[in-house]
Amino acid sequence: MLRQRVIIRTLGVATAVALAATACGPQKTEPAGSASKVPSASAAGSTPETSPSTDNKPADASPSPSASQSASPSASASASPAVKAIMANGDESEQIRELQARLKQLKYMTVAPTGFYGSKTTAAVKSFQTKNGLTASGAVDDATWKKIQSVSKKPTADELRPPTVNEVDAPDPRCMTGRVMCISKESRTLAWMIDGKIVSTMDVRFGSENTPTREGQFKVEWKAKDWTSTIYHTPMPYSMFFSQGQAVHYSADFAARGYAGASHGCVNVRDKGKLASLFEQVQVGDKVVVYW
Repeated sequence: MLRQRVIIRTLGVATAVALAATACGPQKTEPAGSASKVPSASAAGSTPETSPSTDNKPADASPSPSASQSASPSASASASPAVKAIMANGDESEQIRELQARLKQLKYMTVAPTGFYGSKTTAAVKSFQTKNGLTASGAVDDATWKKIQSVSKKPTADELRPPTVNEVDAPDPRCMTGRVMCISKESRTLAWMIDGKIVSTMDVRFGSENTPTREGQFKVEWKAKDWTSTIYHTPMPYSMFFSQGQAVHYSADFAARGYAGASHGCVNVRDKGKLASLFEQVQVGDKVVVYW
């Protein structure tokens, strides 16, 4: 009996140590009434919900029959009867992706192009039309399209499909020297930087209000290509631990639900390919800066 108690006590201590080191995993629900700065408060970027990456595309939205260039029935009603819309709310096409990229050049849009014409694109077009003395219908007719083309340049491949959905924030001063994962809670991005130059970027999400991701300057303490949370029993591939069990790692939940979910404190990455490449470059001892 004494021997059994000793074995149980030993196993209990070992388990507690392991749990403390890997207390991280996706949360299934987001607490109601989260603070406005909690990154998990916005909707998923990788699912068709209201988010910076979908332009308010409805969940059951499918490409409009007029997705190439003709207007949808609802679009023609929003435009002047005498003017034919060539792109409008509800449409989806590569031409719309170009439109959004040009509007972003002109500072009428701040989010990445999606190719779907939703409420954000409608508002941006209406603002452009108002400022340029055009009929403010919110739909793109021939005159509006020609004017947009005349005051913008042909988008590059990176402008049409940028490396991150979220626009990368200005680096914190602590990120400007050495090898550092520069992680902005404001823009929800991770920038891998070497001697002040950005090498790669990716979208990230953080812990909820109840389990926040710690802010400050840290260093990579250890790495694990294949890791599973000992508390939540969820996979944490390409983990790079930097603060008492918190780590940068790939999250299948983030890839599936985007910002509708949250971690338990870790920095989740949804692009597995990018993170795999970063994992090979980052070394134990490299700097990690988490900031607003």
